[in-house]
Amino acid sequence: MTGIVMCVAVLAAASAFGVLQRRRSGRVRVRGRDDGKRLGAAELGQGLGERATLVQFSSAFCAPCRATRRVLGEVAGIVPGVTHIEIDAEEHLDLVRRLDILKTPTVLVLDADGRIVRRATGQPRKEEVIAALGEAV
Repeated sequence: MTGIVMCVAVLAAASAFGVLQRRRSGRVRVRGRDDGKRLGAAELGQGLGERATLVQFSSAFCAPCRATRRVLGEVAGIVPGVTHIEIDAEEHLDLVRRLDILKTPTVLVLDADGRIVRRATGQPRKEEVIAALGEAV
């Protein structure tokens, strides 16, 4: 009987953790550890956008990265002055470590000066990205 109780408890804890992770994935939010960090054209491989820059860290076998690329490309096409830059995380490990990128896709929202103002881990929704851009300007 004790084994069944333990099994049910472990399943309940795992389910709660899964629901929590799913709700947090893709949400665009401010992260305290990003405060003051800046990225420039030299690190990104191309220039910053006039208003904001969406920096996406991806990996080759990441299925959500393809969908994120599409969403961020659409947002960059809709919102004037916004640039989308995709960075291969495996080729830029020093930058990944410096910015605490733990999984792909991770999206950083930079203001016009290159300061990190928002971050999303997982596939963000278009509406949240557009709202974050409004706050970044």
